Amino acid sequence: MKDLILPQIIFGTSGLGNLYVALPHEVKCQIVSQSIQHSQKPAVFDSAGKYGAGLALEDLGKCLQELNIAPKDVLISNKLGWVRTELKTPEPTFEPGVWIDLKHDAVQKISYEGILECYEQGNELLGIYDAQLVSVHDPDEYMAAATSEADKTKRYQDILDAYRALAELKQQGKVKAIGVGAKDWKIIQKISADIDLDWAMIANSMTLHSHPQDLLDFMTELENKGTAIINSAVFNAGFLTGGNFYNYREVLPQTPEGDALINWRNQFYEICREHEVDPATACVKFGLNAPGVTSIALSTTNPNRVASNIEMKDKTIPEAFWQHLNAAGLISESYFPNLIQRLYPQ
Repeated sequence: MKDLILPQIIFGTSGLGNLYVALPHEVKCQIVSQSIQHSQKPAVFDSAGKYGAGLALEDLGKCLQELNIAPKDVLISNKLGWVRTELKTPEPTFEPGVWIDLKHDAVQKISYEGILECYEQGNELLGIYDAQLVSVHDPDEYMAAATSEADKTKRYQDILDAYRALAELKQQGKVKAIGVGAKDWKIIQKISADIDLDWAMIANSMTLHSHPQDLLDFMTELENKGTAIINSAVFNAGFLTGGNFYNYREVLPQTPEGDALINWRNQFYEICREHEVDPATACVKFGLNAPGVTSIALSTTNPNRVASNIEMKDKTIPEAFWQHLNAAGLISESYFPNLIQRLYPQ
């Protein structure tokens, strides 16, 4: 489905899965309601079995049903690869310290049978709704767990087998499009050489803070192939907008890595103040105008921010702001002309 058309803003659901904070159910439903209200139909929600060990899918389905939203008016992406399991420890084992007040754990299952189990469980959790956009989630983490070269080879075959299962779902008309979601974009590059992907979600990688040239080159390749790119975590998991976690890892002051990140952010904020630019808006505009990007995924835990999140894509930022960032070394000099061309087409 290379003609996959997605809105510029799709709604991430990690907050529904208790990422960093456990929201009351009524607040979650307000977030879903605001997302529906301020989006064209169908509204697109991005979720995953990993988000709160299936809690995000479960609460998304409940909220949509309580709001009397017809299944045809939503398009749900379920990134597959994690299944809900019994919680046997004080906190979940799959991402300790990140998810709050969960009643289940999750384990990664990437294989032909495993991905079908993820798909079926996801639809059960969604209730009367079905995932129409499906993908293999965190294949980079799955590969990183390899204990030997032989295990690495086997694991990559598991990933290919998972895509064989997804291709069958698409052939049967059960899903509309197949993609991939990963934090390490290089596994997306490897998979895209073997699998004809409809879309790719690149997380934590193409941001105002981090935009390496080899990634930009790869995104241009995807653009030329007609593969839609969803840019996710354009705030580096909240750090660029004031959070204490960079790509889901706590930033520690008085360490070389932590101080470098904090110094970068301080410079960024100072330039934003000077030009009266909202930092979040700058991140959204940058992330949305990268090569091949059709959409960005935005999550929030505040219902009142949904409308303003959507409005950010249409805000005007003066060219002088980007020039200042470039002069300060905060934007790659080689990418800067391309960025300006995309932001201010003649």
